[in-house]
Formats: sequence, structure tokens, C-alpha cells
Amino acid sequence: MRIAIYGGSFNPPHCGHAEAAYAVSERLKPDKMLIIPASTPPHKELAGGSPDPAERLELAKLAFADIPNAEVSDIEILREGKSYSADTLEQLMQLYPGAEFTFVMGSDMLFSFEEWYRFRFLLENMTLGVFCRSEGEDARIMEHADYLKRQYGAKCVFINHEPKPMSSSDIRDMLPNRRGASYLPESVYARIIKNGDYDAKPELYWLRDKAYAMLSPKRVAHVVGCEAEAVTLANRWGEDPENAAEAGILHDITKKLVLSDQLILCRKYGIINDNAEEENVKLLHAKTGAALARDLFNISDEVYDAIRWHTTGKPDMTLLEKIIYMADYIEPNRDFDGVDKLRKLAYEDLDEAMALGLEMSLEDIRSYGQEPYYATADAYKWYSDHTAQKQ
Repeated sequence: MRIAIYGGSFNPPHCGHAEAAYAVSERLKPDKMLIIPASTPPHKELAGGSPDPAERLELAKLAFADIPNAEVSDIEILREGKSYSADTLEQLMQLYPGAEFTFVMGSDMLFSFEEWYRFRFLLENMTLGVFCRSEGEDARIMEHADYLKRQYGAKCVFINHEPKPMSSSDIRDMLPNRRGASYLPESVYARIIKNGDYDAKPELYWLRDKAYAMLSPKRVAHVVGCEAEAVTLANRWGEDPENAAEAGILHDITKKLVLSDQLILCRKYGIINDNAEEENVKLLHAKTGAALARDLFNISDEVYDAIRWHTTGKPDMTLLEKIIYMADYIEPNRDFDGVDKLRKLAYEDLDEAMALGLEMSLEDIRSYGQEPYYATADAYKWYSDHTAQKQ
């Protein structure tokens, strides 16, 4: 059996790693390729804020899922201490007696190979599979491979692969700043966002794609307008425009779900409802939407609350909560009596706009012979009293 070994910290595993593994599969055509995330790399410390080894293992399983004959191994994750390749090879030789091993590495590792722990044992029992990590290195790689062959009897093969200009450390720096999605396999990025690995925040274009897929075509137009309005209001009133955009994008992600599906989400997320909410999709979607957004996209508490209260409002709302409530109300696709007045007021005095908007909502609900929800009535009273005190 011919086994290729591709190890690393994979912190996180990116498209360059996956493409390199595919090149190994094409060039060496191994019977099995073992992808081995290191628990504690011997040559460097894991960056602060890195996911634990078990999480990096799961990310690797996603990143290499489509590589032929690839298997992500937990052999180093389960072993205590530094993840030395010699110790791993010894274990693999016991697991696969008689197998021919090729250890895949970048050229930087080849050039420093004599510094590795028990490097002679490694050279005696495996072939080095080398691909370059920067352009124009082929001659230097071949020269050093010949040196290792003369000096230690090393066996080397060259893997023709043009590496992508990316590194895990650069990607780690990008992720908290809503960048880096294009460098990661989709499934890896989605898991990183869901779990909040690396303090990642979702790129807004990616978040839009995810949110729009949950909406009806008509609802997409509304959400596009709501996001734009929320960002404009945020810039006017000094709120973080990216938080406003995120809340605007996600505020209606469960709007198209029927009542039975809304209640299923309530049970899943432990949402407790009163009798009025149990029968009203419009009321429920704000609560289920906030819960689903937190589950899938690890939104902040501020964004969660803005989504949670965007339908009914409540007394003494935060600035972001008011912005999302108002953006939902006055976005460019809205057309009703009084909307122009409300739009103008929202950029002059946001609290007065809240009082007017809540009053209009109460009047609209009562015009259908319905009793307004208590939170909306309480919110109107609070903002009506609050604005009166300012005058």
C-alpha cells in the first residue's frame, strides 16, 4: 500500500491546502492519503485564539472532503505532547505494516529537514514529496534533494504544483475584519462563522447570499432596501454601519416560514411565547429569526436584540434596535400614507420618529379590528412620554 502523509497545523485549513492535497493525489496517486492535523506543532506555537485541536480536526475534515482517497486522521490529536513526525511515522508503520510512505512538505521544510527530530529515521523509512511554496525555486529544490540523497540516502519526489499566495496566519488576521472567505472552502468558512472561530465576522456579501436563499423574491427586495436604509441611518446617528448592515440583512430570515415551522424553531431554541405570539407568524418571526441568526452566524447580542425587537419595538431601545426598527419601516420600497414624513423625521430626531412610527403602527393594527400587541403599546407610551419630556 502506498500512503501519502500530509500534516500541518491547518489553522485554519484553506483552499491552498486543499489544492496542494489534490496535486498530491494527481501526482502520486496514493492508495490512501492521510491528512494529519497536529495537536501541538513542534516548530511553532499555535496563535492565540486558535480553536482547540478537536475543532481544527473537524475543519480539516470539511476542507479535504473532496480529495480522492483522503482520510483525515486524529492520530496526532489523540497523542499527548508535541506532534513529532517521527513519532507519527512509527505509529503508522505499526498500523500499516509494509506500506510505502511519502511525506508531503513545502520547500521550506525540505531546506530545514536536518533540524527535524529524528530526521535520519524519517529519511530511512519514507520518501519526501516536495512542492514549492514560492515561484522559481525548482532548481534550488532539486539541488537540496540531491544533497540529502548523497548525504543520507534520501528518496525525494517533486510535486508540480503552483502554490497560491495565501497563508493561514494571514487568513486569521482577515477573519475578524470580515475578510478571508474567498481563501477558504465554503464549508470551512461556514463552520468558522457559525462557531465564532478566530473571532471571525461574516463577510457581508457572503451573508447576503445565505440570507437571500431563505427569503421569497419579494422579500429580498425589502431586505436589500432595509440594509441600505439601516446603513444610512447608522452613519447619520453614529452607530456601527456593519452591525446595522448585518442586522438588516438577517432581520427577516424566517419571515416566510408558516406557523407550524415557526413553533418548531421556538422549541428548538427554547423560545417561550405568550398566547398572542403562539398564533401570530408576524410576531414569531422576529424571535425565531434572531435565534436562527445567532445559531448560524454567531451574531453579537446587539445584533440579536435588534432583530428580536424589529417588529414590535419596546421601551427604551438601543440605538441599533431603533435603527433596524425604523429601517424596516421606511426602506425605499415602503409606500403608505405618511411614509415621507416619517423618513424625514428619522434623520432629524430618531426618538420622535420612533414615537410617530409606533403610533402609526397602532392605528394600522386597530383599523383591522385587532388588539395591538402589548410590547408595541408599551413602546409607544415610552417614546411618546420621552419625546414630550424633551420638549
